[in-house]
Amino acid sequence: MMKKGSNMYGRMSSSSASTTTTSSSSFTLRDKDFEWEMRPGGMLVQKRNEKIDIPPAILRLRIAYGALRYEILVDAQATFGELKKLLMAETGLQPRDQRLMYRGKERENGQYLDMCGVKDRSKLTLIEDPASIERRYIETRKNARIQSAHRAISAVSMEVDKLVEQVSAIEKSISNGIKVPEVQITTLIEMLMRQAIKLDSISAEGDAASLKILQSKRVQKCVETLDVLKISNAKVKPVIATTKWETFDPPSALAQWEIFD
Repeated sequence: MMKKGSNMYGRMSSSSASTTTTSSSSFTLRDKDFEWEMRPGGMLVQKRNEKIDIPPAILRLRIAYGALRYEILVDAQATFGELKKLLMAETGLQPRDQRLMYRGKERENGQYLDMCGVKDRSKLTLIEDPASIERRYIETRKNARIQSAHRAISAVSMEVDKLVEQVSAIEKSISNGIKVPEVQITTLIEMLMRQAIKLDSISAEGDAASLKILQSKRVQKCVETLDVLKISNAKVKPVIATTKWETFDPPSALAQWEIFD
């Protein structure tokens, strides 16, 4: 019985040791696994070990962004995505346009600072995403084209304003029965058409395109008005000015002399 018990005890010890070894090995493997979890806000972050209760610390990080240097205070248990939001206020770069490098490796938004070895006074490098640089360059060129179009349309608008005043003056004269030289109307139409050609040559988009259409309609309306005025002007009869002369009797050439003693 003692031998049997001894053998049973021995087997139990062996099994227990095996279980302990297996559990230890499994724990080590789980430690090395990189697990993720979803936060209520929808951000996918690195899963923390809830059994480790370490009070949060505030880190002072040094961020290099080109020739610029920033010092950011951040919670040690914050993610790189949260750090990017803090950097947005300093750099103006949207988080999606930022790439954070630590120890020569780009870090994901969901990774925690402390779990990646970031410590107080650690140095990180901020790089703008190349796609963001290209988008910003395209946007800058687009804005430059829009501003150029605005200036060109504004110049045409000022010229059209002057021509509109002349059209109004001709319209007023004809309505008052005063005949206007036809060459004056023809010349004004030609000047308006030149402005129309200038508008056609302007490449505009966005608000500038709307302004271009507005000025084109103004020019078209003035030309149509002048075409109608040309017909009305032809019906106006020229006024012939006549002068009435008043006649006077010529003074008597003979003078009467009075004789005094």
